[in-house]
Amino acid sequence: MRLFETVRLTVQRFTEADSDVFYQVNGDEETMRYIRRAKTRSESDAFLTENINLYQNSSIVGRFAVFTRADNRFVGTFSFLYLSDAENIHLGYALLKHARGKGYATELVKAGLGHFFQHTDRNSVFAITDPANTASRDVLLRAGLSFRGKWQGDGNMLDLYGIDREQFVMY
Repeated sequence: MRLFETVRLTVQRFTEADSDVFYQVNGDEETMRYIRRAKTRSESDAFLTENINLYQNSSIVGRFAVFTRADNRFVGTFSFLYLSDAENIHLGYALLKHARGKGYATELVKAGLGHFFQHTDRNSVFAITDPANTASRDVLLRAGLSFRGKWQGDGNMLDLYGIDREQFVMY
């Protein structure tokens, strides 16, 4: 099921048939550097099943596959997940090395914000990033999010960004 599209990208639900591409992201140490520890193949397969189960409640929550529209090449993931309080939602993304530096991240975040505000009644959405991940910080700022402070997650102090519905400008 397709979640949303941009001019160049399609964002859709993962299926069990996507285990190879899911592992390309979750098993790659460089891609996971600022997100979490890279997973083994069996850990990634279990994580895929866990992720697919998130779709069962038909909410916006989950990790989604990102493919190019031109040639259907897998480029990474996009997500809407709960912060630890299970009330607030944050967006996230992870792009494979070959997809970085092409503007995909900013394109995903902007379109993802539009999808979020069009399909939920929530007033805010957040993003978290490692303070050392300046590329991600720059993407979030270009997409209109602003720094909201520090956030403690999984034992790490991360930077929290956010945008409110009334601040969002559809691009």
